[in-house]
Amino acid sequence: MAKVKTPLSDSPNKKKKEKSSEHLQEEKVDDQQLHQDYDSADGYDSSQNESGEEIDGRSSESHQGIEESDSSEDEVAPRNTIGDVPLEWYKEEEHVGYDIAGKKIKKKVRQDKLDSFLASADDSKNWRKIYDEYNDEEVEVTKSETRLIRRLLKGKAPHAEFDPYAPYVDWFKWDGAKTPLSNAPEPKRRFIPSKWESKKVVEYVRAIRKGLIKFDKPKEEPRFYLLWGDDSSTTEKAGHGLAYIPPPKAKLPGHEESYNPSLEYIPTQEEINSYQLMYEEDRPKFIPRRFLSLRSVPAYENAVKESFDRCLDLYLCPRARKKRINIDPESLKPKLPSRKDLKPYPVTCYLEYKGHKGSVMSISTEASGQWIASGSIDGTVRIWEVETGRCLRVWEVGEAVHYVAWNPLPSLHILAVSMGQDVLLLNTGLGNDEEQKNIEQLLRLETPGSMDDPGNTTSIVSWVQDDKHGGIRLKHFKTVSSVEWHRKGDYISTLSKRLTQRIPFKLHGLPVSSTFHPTRSIFFISTKKNVRVYDLLKQKLVKKLETGLREVSSIAIHPAGDNVIVGSREGKLCWFDMDLSSQPYRILKCHPKDINNVAFHRSYPLFATCSDDCTAYVFHGTVYSDLNQNPLIVPLEILRGHSSTNGRGSYGLQIPSKAALVIYRRCRFYD
Repeated sequence: MAKVKTPLSDSPNKKKKEKSSEHLQEEKVDDQQLHQDYDSADGYDSSQNESGEEIDGRSSESHQGIEESDSSEDEVAPRNTIGDVPLEWYKEEEHVGYDIAGKKIKKKVRQDKLDSFLASADDSKNWRKIYDEYNDEEVEVTKSETRLIRRLLKGKAPHAEFDPYAPYVDWFKWDGAKTPLSNAPEPKRRFIPSKWESKKVVEYVRAIRKGLIKFDKPKEEPRFYLLWGDDSSTTEKAGHGLAYIPPPKAKLPGHEESYNPSLEYIPTQEEINSYQLMYEEDRPKFIPRRFLSLRSVPAYENAVKESFDRCLDLYLCPRARKKRINIDPESLKPKLPSRKDLKPYPVTCYLEYKGHKGSVMSISTEASGQWIASGSIDGTVRIWEVETGRCLRVWEVGEAVHYVAWNPLPSLHILAVSMGQDVLLLNTGLGNDEEQKNIEQLLRLETPGSMDDPGNTTSIVSWVQDDKHGGIRLKHFKTVSSVEWHRKGDYISTLSKRLTQRIPFKLHGLPVSSTFHPTRSIFFISTKKNVRVYDLLKQKLVKKLETGLREVSSIAIHPAGDNVIVGSREGKLCWFDMDLSSQPYRILKCHPKDINNVAFHRSYPLFATCSDDCTAYVFHGTVYSDLNQNPLIVPLEILRGHSSTNGRGSYGLQIPSKAALVIYRRCRFYD
């Protein structure tokens, strides 16, 4: 039988041929339009070229005669042979590279922008020129390259003769194919169990029996469930997500709710009558009653109301989950070194200097640490030997002594004593003959002098020779509260209710205490609220330390000069790191009463405070040279043993050169 082709069988190929022919016609029209646009831009007729031949015929013949080649020999080698060397290296050179012969390729003379613009306006082919920076030349794009570029920009194939809708070629012969591709019968092995599969099954069975292959055990359902416990972790509530918070459990019934409670749970009639006088919020919700049997228990009258209130609480009251953090309290404590590793420091009373009839108001240690001077309200000034407690000398000044200060220079054994409105500069009589001659010469005034204020006719302080005590007397108009020496021993500062000396800066508030910097020309003045730091050379304010205390009582400077401790009337101690901030680095609440004085040790990392509570606190304070490491402050010892007089405890303290402490009200030495 002859097979007759139906019109439907070859309709797809016809459609493809028609579509491809239409596409070729469109491509030909587009190519002709490109020729016309290109030639009109160059300025000559697009229908014929110089030889009179048509462009379409020339282009078609040229495409038919040229064969494509993948050989690298057909490519034109670049003129410049520098390779991947950056062209920036040749910026300042006269050449741009080297040719294949090794000769320098000279740079062309560049035209300025105006000349290049005029040249481009006159040249009709300028739009086809591209500057090749690598070879330093201008390259003109040919007509065929322009056509390829324009076709690529339009998303078409580069060559016009390419047909993207070519007819499909079916390589399989369908003639006479009435059955599938293979008409062979099914093989017998497809109906017989495979012996290789049976061997594999046997291997799996043996592995399971030996325990090499283990299966997950089925999850067992719990036999018991939480009747009264928290069901927040049960599987029924897992669908609510992490935000689910279980409702609080109702209060469990106790002995009071029993139908036959004990007699101590049943209130008397007087107690029931007292319940009626209470507010409804304070009145008990349930009053226990006693029944002989469970059958005689009536229905609870508030059952519906309490259930309704419970539902309202669950619906309207918000719930929040509070996470408790399990933190060991010991881990919150700072890791401090052991006190045994921080020795030596004063622990017990070693000596007691007896001789004053009244309270000791001030003491001062000599520069070598061998002698101390003390001043009392009994009007005497005494010099003691530190090691033995022997009294070397006594001055009767006739007034209560408020403050004593020893000159910091070891060669000048001069003691400054403030009493009432006067300050005495006394010769202690220590040192060799040469030092005594120098001291006597310094303490001799040929003519009485005075320090005048240019704004006022009266003088602020007057210098008078004191022949009775062999020194100089500085007379003030108000009571002098403290005296401080400069580190070089040639200046002193005094504090009183009125200014005793003309200072080059203005004070804001009443001064409480003052001191000099141990190494630099810096002066510290503390008022009741803050501490002001002044530069004596520049005569200006350097820094203002904000204490945040109610009232400052005393200050002390670390021997290195970068740290300051401030005592207050409220029992707080502030440690300032001047390189860190103007705010306190640490605030220690150590004394329950007022802190009277604070002091640093001259060589050991120790500082101490004394208070009206008759105690003195000794601290270890190490200051590191590394600015990234904070100072180490460790409390060491609490020294007791003083008794209070008129509500006052220890008036002050001094730390000699050794690891000891001198506390004065009764002048005790602790070692």
